[in-house]
Amino acid sequence: MTSATQPEPLWSPGPDRIAAARVTAFQAWAAERFGAPAEGGYPALHRWSVDELDTFWQAVAEWFDVRFTTPWESVLADRSMPGARWFTGSTLNYAEHALRAAEDPARAQDPALLHVDEAHEPTPVTWAELRRQVGSLAAELRALGVRPGDRVSGYLPNIPEAVVALLATAAVGGVWTSCAPDFGARSVLDRFEQVEPVVLFTIDGYRYGGKQHDRRETVAELREGLPSLRAVVHIPLLGTPAPEGTRPWSELTSGDTEPVFEPVPFDHPLWILYSSGTTGAPKAIVQSQGGILLEHLKQLGLHCDLGPEDRFFWYTSTGWMMWNFLVSGLLTGTTVVLYDGSPGFPDTGAQWRIAERTRATLYGTSAAYVMACKKAEVHPSRDFDLSAVKCVATTGSPLPPDGFRWLHDEVAEDLWIASVSGGTDVCSCFAGAVPTLPVHIGELQAACLGTDLQSWDPAGKPLTGEVGELVVTAPMPSMPIHFWNDADGSRYRDSYFEMFPGVWRHGDWITITDRGSVVIHGRSDSTLNRQGVRMGSADIYEAVERLPEIKESLVIGLEEPNGGYWMPLFVHLAPGAVLDEDLRKKIAATIREQLSPRHVPDEVIEVPAIPHTLTGKRIEVPVKRLLQGTPPAKAVNPGSVDNPGLLAFYEELGRTRK
Repeated sequence: MTSATQPEPLWSPGPDRIAAARVTAFQAWAAERFGAPAEGGYPALHRWSVDELDTFWQAVAEWFDVRFTTPWESVLADRSMPGARWFTGSTLNYAEHALRAAEDPARAQDPALLHVDEAHEPTPVTWAELRRQVGSLAAELRALGVRPGDRVSGYLPNIPEAVVALLATAAVGGVWTSCAPDFGARSVLDRFEQVEPVVLFTIDGYRYGGKQHDRRETVAELREGLPSLRAVVHIPLLGTPAPEGTRPWSELTSGDTEPVFEPVPFDHPLWILYSSGTTGAPKAIVQSQGGILLEHLKQLGLHCDLGPEDRFFWYTSTGWMMWNFLVSGLLTGTTVVLYDGSPGFPDTGAQWRIAERTRATLYGTSAAYVMACKKAEVHPSRDFDLSAVKCVATTGSPLPPDGFRWLHDEVAEDLWIASVSGGTDVCSCFAGAVPTLPVHIGELQAACLGTDLQSWDPAGKPLTGEVGELVVTAPMPSMPIHFWNDADGSRYRDSYFEMFPGVWRHGDWITITDRGSVVIHGRSDSTLNRQGVRMGSADIYEAVERLPEIKESLVIGLEEPNGGYWMPLFVHLAPGAVLDEDLRKKIAATIREQLSPRHVPDEVIEVPAIPHTLTGKRIEVPVKRLLQGTPPAKAVNPGSVDNPGLLAFYEELGRTRK
């Protein structure tokens, strides 16, 4: 019998599934080879992984047979944050590991990539063909003068050419950086200008929502705005000829050249990712070849349980860290599914159709998409053959309890639901998928291996069962090696280490339960704080957006100069809904009953839509600043917002409320 504090899990892996999980085999091997605990399952393994950090990461490197061209001298020479130094003295190459499956003659003709567009018909790229194209392009990049450390950029959708360009860049020791083609020229330049790329891979346009979107004018603006470019490579997705002064993609990838992998130091830059840039210039976050290689092998090979027999589909774009994470599926010899198109075209069930047609075994999406399917009354298991799907993973925002129930009821009762949370900052997860642990509604299964995740109060005291700041108290290999153009490291330190020196503070509110699972409550810098009670915005969205009348919502908590506190709820209504007194009362009653009277907003205000970052996250902090009367130029970077026109409403409201 379970107590009230220990509810029954929604799902538990059976004995066969636990026995077959790669993390189970890893634990048994690490127990014999490195003294890891043989008993106690995942919780014991996790405890060991953070207590014996050096030994754990050495075990990961050996388990996955990481090829060090030059051997390492010390696993962790310096544990300080920032500044930890991993696998000192070693050299390796990320791209070599991503293409290892192609070396096996039995696998050479298996699909490495499955490319899907809005026609939903998968097109394979074999391991042998991927390796050939990378070899050819890497040789051409070297011929163009690209040397280790040079930046190579992509203005590309989620297509095989983007993967080839990333891997060829890594093979030569270059530094990859990309933006999705729905970013406007200013947004792209805000990112690429900082890092001065020498090569730009571009498309002529892309297809989305059943329409063609010509980007040739935007590409011309990028070429004009990036004087550092030595070459521009044209990929004719819409069939147009290469513009004057550009090189056609086919010319650079027609050779049959064995790839040459430049051995680079473990901490050599692999790629540059960008923060959303909603309140200023996007931070250019640099992560290392070795750090990403080890972190992603651990995350994909142990936590996601991926191997050569799997097919890995995550709905993403090249402007989001999940694309980089998706490409790393190649490290485990897994077939990677690349979908280029709208998440809901021609209907809301589109992603389930892609999962069906690609026989995806791990399908990742956003919590928002899951909730949209629930509202649209999509029935995945009824309408699609999802028998290959073992795990549905979600990120981007916390998956509400209703989302867990819906996936369980509408996809499969024996479905591993992995809600995960991490960040662009580490290009990985702090907490999430564990194939050997149960799933509880509304909770992430556990902190990830090698991640000393804690919840702290403002004084730095660890909390269990209470809301606190998400902190990581020991270094992770994929933490940024630096920000670009941050010579003294001050911007990096201010971003993560200002509140608790030497400890990574991520900016999320979390609860770690007494069974080790994790609940994410939303961003701590936009957290609602009424009468001293901290509340996560995600909790309010989960309750309000169950209502059929509400399409999406945004809640803001505003500290006022007179000591008061104003908490408005902005609602984007579903078609046909009207924000009358009855709906206002219904919203208030829903929040009061499901959360608490303290969560009930002071006002409910209808808006035409909710603004998001270009990667789909609600922009709470910039809206809060606009409502506080901060000038728009200081409150938000309009180039980082999906619909900048929506900001005028909040700016005007901030002005008239004074």
